[in-house]
Order: sequence, then C-alpha cells, then structure tokens
Amino acid sequence: MASIRKLEKHQARTAYLFITPTVLLFTVFTVIPVVMALYLSFTNYDVLSRNDWIGFDNYRRLIEDSLLWKTFRNVFFYSIIFVPLNILISLLLAILLSRTWRGVKLFRTLNYLPTLTSAVAAATVWIWLLHPEFGLVNGLLSYVGITGPAWLSETRTAMLSIIMLTLWQSVGSNMIIYLAGLQGVPDYLYESARLDGANKLDCFRYITWPQLRPTTFLVSTMAIIGALQLFDQAFVLTQGGPANMTKTPVYLIYQQGFNQLQMGYASAQAFVLAVAILIFSLINMRITKAEESIV
Repeated sequence: MASIRKLEKHQARTAYLFITPTVLLFTVFTVIPVVMALYLSFTNYDVLSRNDWIGFDNYRRLIEDSLLWKTFRNVFFYSIIFVPLNILISLLLAILLSRTWRGVKLFRTLNYLPTLTSAVAAATVWIWLLHPEFGLVNGLLSYVGITGPAWLSETRTAMLSIIMLTLWQSVGSNMIIYLAGLQGVPDYLYESARLDGANKLDCFRYITWPQLRPTTFLVSTMAIIGALQLFDQAFVLTQGGPANMTKTPVYLIYQQGFNQLQMGYASAQAFVLAVAILIFSLINMRITKAEESIV
C-alpha cells in the first residue's frame, strides 16, 4: 500500500514538472498581457507620456465611435457569406475526398496546401490575381465576354475579394476536420438505412448531417472567431478601403494603438471585441444545442 502511494506521489510530481513550463509560458505571454491591457483600457496611455487613470471614459467613447460600429457591420457582412460557404465547401470536399479512389490522397494534399500558406504571402499573390487589367481572374472572365471589375478598389467587390481569399485558405483545414468526422460515423447506420430503402440523400439528411453536428459546431465557431479577428487579408489587399468598407475591428485596433498611439483606447476596443467573440460563440453554441434537441 505504501509503495502504491509513493508511486502516485512520484507520478504527480512528474506531471507537475511537465506542465509547469507550459503554465509559466501561458502566464507570461497570455495572462499578464491581458491583465495589463485591461488596466490600460482605463487609462489614456499614449506610449510617449505617462498614463493617467480615466475610468470608463474610453468605454464611453466607444459608444459614440461610428467607425468602430462600422467595422462590426463589415465583419457581420463578411460572416454571413463566409461562414456558410466555408461549411458548405469544406463538407462537400470532405464527402468527395472520403471515397477510396485513385489519386484521392493527392487531391487531399492539394486542397490542404493553401492552409499552410502565409496569409500575407497569399494576399500578395491575390493582389495580382485580382488586378483589374492584368489579373488572371479578369482575364478568364474576358474569355466569356464579361468585363471584370476593379475587385479591390470598388465598394461592392472589395469585401467579396477578401472572402474569396479567406475561403481559399481555410476550406482545406476544415475539410480535414470533416474527414475526421465522417470517419467517426458508424458504418452500420448506413447499412441499416440502405436495408430500409433509404437513398444517398436520405442517408446524408438523417445520418451524416446529424452525426456531424459536433464537427459543424467546431468549424462554425472557429470560422466566426476567425471572421471577428480578420486582419492580415484586409491589411494587405485593401488597407481597409475603399471608404472603410473592408476595415475590421482588429485593423481599427491596430491603427488606434500603433499608428495613433492611443494604447488605452485601443485596449478598450480589444476588450469589446473579446466580449463580442464570446457572445457570438455562446449564441452559436445555443443554436447547435437547440438543433440537437430537435433531432
């Protein structure tokens, strides 16, 4: 008995030894910066001079900041197009590439490769692809008699250009997640359904889709969080223009903090964004649970 207790204590000490570096790094690079940013959000810190405590003035200023609310409207428009398309395309690719046919591994790799590409590098390439005169996209459209727009400088197409780029980069990773989810669906469910006369559409509707609800919840939550944190693509492709149509909350925080040196106000904006991410994630969780209870 004593030897068992001694072994348990040794295992506990070993476990604490292994997790201590991770906890320390998390504390130094996450917890402490968050606490400092929370403190700065109640000050007028501008990097160059000493910071003074101003209470909730920064948060009161946020209420009247029309540009901030415009950025949230921009990402809302982005999300209602990006999130459903992301789920749909990723799921279709996963279903197509879940079959065992020659060359399927190659196609899985090709679809996943854009995920490994740096967002800045990808956006730089897409600037040339979407060039109004020499770009590949408008060149292909001209072959079918369509005059392509100036994708990145027109208000009606600038955000759509960012959506195309982010979809190209994100569907590969979500495809892998859906592939894992499809492999977890028991085969006997399909066999039973086929014995009852169900066709492929019925199998998808009543078996595949309900079984993939947890996977869809994960994919949609990550897509929503990614939409609210959109920065690199908007920064490189459009610099927030034209007319602030592609400016995002993170881009605005970057400008307030590093261009205008209003670190206190930028910290307040960052915490509002964090609350927005939490709210949308909780809403998505409630919707998913409601759908599961209906099923």
